[in-house]
Amino acid sequence: MAMELPKAYDPKLAQQQWLRFWEERGYFHSDPDPQRPAFTIVIPPPNVTGALHMGHALNNTLQDVLIRWRRMQGYNALWIPGTDHAGIATQSVVERLIYQQEKKTRHDLGREALVQRIWAWKDKYEARILAQLQQMGASCDYRRTRFTLDPVCARAVRETFFRMFRDGYIYRGKRLVNWDTQLQTSVADDETYTEETPGFFWTFKYPVEGMPDTYIRFSTTRPETMLGDTAVCVHPADPRYQHLIGKTAIIPLNGRRIPIIADAILADPKLGTGCVKVTPAHDPNDYACWQRHPEIGMINILNPDGTLNENGGEFAGMDRYAAREAVIRKMQELGFYEGCEERLIPLKYSDRSKTPIEPYLSDQWFIRMGDRDDGKPGLAQLAIDAVTSGKVRFFPERYKEGYLSWLAEKRDWCISRQLWWGHRIPVWYVRGPEDAIRAAEGPDLVAHYDAEREEWLVCSRQDIDTSMFGPGVSIRQDEDVLDTWFSSALWPHSTLGWPGPALPEDRPDRVAPDWQQLRPYYYPTSVLVTSRDIITLWVARMVLASLYNVGEVPFHHVYIHPKVLDGFGETMSKTKGNGVDPLDVIDIYGVDALRYGMVHLATETQDSRMPVVNICPHCQAQIPVRQEHMYMRTRKITCPQCKKPFRPGGPWPSDDPELPTAKQGSDRFEVGRNFANKLWNATRFLLLNLEGYSPALLTWSDLPTEDRWILSRLSRTAQDVTAALEAYRFSEVSRLLYDFIWSEFCDWYIELSKGRLKEEASRPLVQRVLVGVLDAILRLVQPIMPFVAESLWQALGQVAPHRGLPAPSPAEESVVIARWPLLPPQWIDPQVEQRFALLQDLVRGIRELRGRYQMDERTKIDVFVKCSEQTAEDLQSVASFLAPLAGIGQLQAGAATQKPSLAGSIVHPQFEAYVPLAGLIDLAAEVRRLEKQLAEKRKACETVQSKLANDKFVQNAPPEIVQQQRELLHDLTRQIAALEENLRELQAAGK
Repeated sequence: MAMELPKAYDPKLAQQQWLRFWEERGYFHSDPDPQRPAFTIVIPPPNVTGALHMGHALNNTLQDVLIRWRRMQGYNALWIPGTDHAGIATQSVVERLIYQQEKKTRHDLGREALVQRIWAWKDKYEARILAQLQQMGASCDYRRTRFTLDPVCARAVRETFFRMFRDGYIYRGKRLVNWDTQLQTSVADDETYTEETPGFFWTFKYPVEGMPDTYIRFSTTRPETMLGDTAVCVHPADPRYQHLIGKTAIIPLNGRRIPIIADAILADPKLGTGCVKVTPAHDPNDYACWQRHPEIGMINILNPDGTLNENGGEFAGMDRYAAREAVIRKMQELGFYEGCEERLIPLKYSDRSKTPIEPYLSDQWFIRMGDRDDGKPGLAQLAIDAVTSGKVRFFPERYKEGYLSWLAEKRDWCISRQLWWGHRIPVWYVRGPEDAIRAAEGPDLVAHYDAEREEWLVCSRQDIDTSMFGPGVSIRQDEDVLDTWFSSALWPHSTLGWPGPALPEDRPDRVAPDWQQLRPYYYPTSVLVTSRDIITLWVARMVLASLYNVGEVPFHHVYIHPKVLDGFGETMSKTKGNGVDPLDVIDIYGVDALRYGMVHLATETQDSRMPVVNICPHCQAQIPVRQEHMYMRTRKITCPQCKKPFRPGGPWPSDDPELPTAKQGSDRFEVGRNFANKLWNATRFLLLNLEGYSPALLTWSDLPTEDRWILSRLSRTAQDVTAALEAYRFSEVSRLLYDFIWSEFCDWYIELSKGRLKEEASRPLVQRVLVGVLDAILRLVQPIMPFVAESLWQALGQVAPHRGLPAPSPAEESVVIARWPLLPPQWIDPQVEQRFALLQDLVRGIRELRGRYQMDERTKIDVFVKCSEQTAEDLQSVASFLAPLAGIGQLQAGAATQKPSLAGSIVHPQFEAYVPLAGLIDLAAEVRRLEKQLAEKRKACETVQSKLANDKFVQNAPPEIVQQQRELLHDLTRQIAALEENLRELQAAGK
């Protein structure tokens, strides 16, 4: 029977309907099954600081494509979702919110109350994130959702720390770290960024002791650090200062006597004065100098909040910036100020608070990364060997270089953070008799004695009872928490329940992971999909942590996808107002369009630009986001179409609370929406023409040329799509499917089938081919566009429940669990494809020529083709298709074909085709029309050229307007060239 689909695809209805359908049937659940191979992905856990953004949409769409594809291939596909507690980011967001609403700091609330507030925040935003994932169609096994602070992951963190502490990989030490004075915590190098910031370069002088009127000059960007100077450094070969090496300089601010030392690494005689002040506790280069010259010592002048401590002398208690001004004034008063110049300073900022970083000497916990003297493997080398041996492969391969280079430095990893939200460091400081400490040691408790501080460092798998060491023993737990990346490094095995046994879940919709059961089946995981900016922060650390804990790599493949940038090359951000909310895209274009756009964007380049538009909330006009709309510079826009004001998309408050807010989108998603509609309309046509459909085996020898052509193209496309997915070439997948479905199936084969569908004798066979090809198309499309695929799968099932290629069979109840197309390789017929390629090129040429001369499409035209005899034979074999596709009356082809007089030409590498124009066009009228059109185009071109030649216009007009004019000039130039060629041809024919 035939059936009729609604005229238009409704993506919102499909989303509501099929999400519930899939969930009720548990299609995304995965449990060990020895009869099927496993395919496992663990989601890069998004931070619970807010909602998902376009980067998450890209990352999760690509993972879902892989999971859905492998599920169709017969794999038992497990995709584990989860979220990250994101220590610094989450605590800073909640603290800021509390202060804005209640004017209270974390110290006003206390540790326990603040942590409770953050847990409430986490519960709200984790639910929102998981809901967003579901709305995007992410086919995760939500029963296995994990959180980096839940009991399962917390046990893995405690176990890893205990083992590393026991084995001597974790130690406490005073080191120079990146310090965030606003959040009052250390941050990793990878959590900072450097920005050229306007600043000053001050020059001062210190007197040299015992040498009247002798001074040593230096320049600095941070004058307050003079209070912590422990040396002055010169180059050993600098003739200006050789007589001063070994002498003593005096700091005028506090009278401290400091040595003048020689160091060829720190001092460069070609830079500035050639002399460098040395402040080891507040500069990484000076700290390295101290390591080479430990006799100079270190002096810390800062408190954790950025004020000066007691070593600041008369400046103690002042903020470092206020102290800077006071120190400059004091040096001026004392006569030791030499001058100042403005400069752009490469200043390091905290990525979390966006405030300047202070190098700060602090007690921290570290993981030893380098090679060891005791024969135990170095952790960094383990991770290096995993990639150089091929156990872990990067796609694209170039990204492994950054991974290997970073690990080769073998820098120890600072894992402590001075926060309250996170995994608290499981170390207790104990002062008591050694016998009592040693008596408590065992498989679950180890103790190391810190001779410098005269206390025991006790690490335990379980929390310690303060009375366990007996009376009179002082005991306190470390206040710090672990770096978020420590728990994230365990994600591939902690999510599967390592180290076991299974812990009970407190929710009926969750499944407790049993490591002993899951490890041999799901681990190592199959692939990690992530962004390049966390290769060192996360990827490398997962590899070394997994090798240390489990003895296996965490995943076999690492696919690095591009970053999503706006049209100006800026990283997308809600703060800038240039971000696109995935839910906005879903609301405007549909979820299939979002997913197709993300896959199409995933090329092998580093970045992909996506111009952003504001959608006017009044009239739905699209207004391009300009750079002045970003960074809160413009809080109100007037729509150029309806003249009504609105607030651009973004998180900042409006000057007018009643002002409606625009949604944000991008024309990049129009392609996906149109593609879904094209497939919908093609299926709608097919379903209307399936009256009397009967399934049967296709016999290849009985198939006409056009059927063998479409089946050959289908087989080749399925083969190429599979190969592209295997190699993580996602954008190529989108292109292959688009070209085959839109062009070859819809625009060519369906058009060719219309005549056969009207004939009773030919209808059954063409129906079977149409149904079989559509069935395969829906299978191929499902991983990328699952909602439209499911809608059409169910509709097709009502008319053709038995279908498929090469032999029909009962269709699965959902396309989600349908098998991936495996078509006979012998169906790929290069000769048939070549013949049809010639046909297509000829038809396109004829259609272009009809348009060029404005011929009535209903008028039959004769075509004469000059070509080789083999090409003529190929064209004649498909000549019957030309009439309906190109309106051809008579076709002549051969090597002896001559060009008729007054004919339009089509030039092709394998043929020249001629269409007689006599009687079809009014030559004189056509010449006049072209001359008039050419004059109009030339005038328009001159206007645009004049604009672009005006420097004032180019400099003052918005960049996108200038770019539009340049593109218009290019189009006009191309149109003028085409018109001139047509005019020359007609004028020559009229002579």
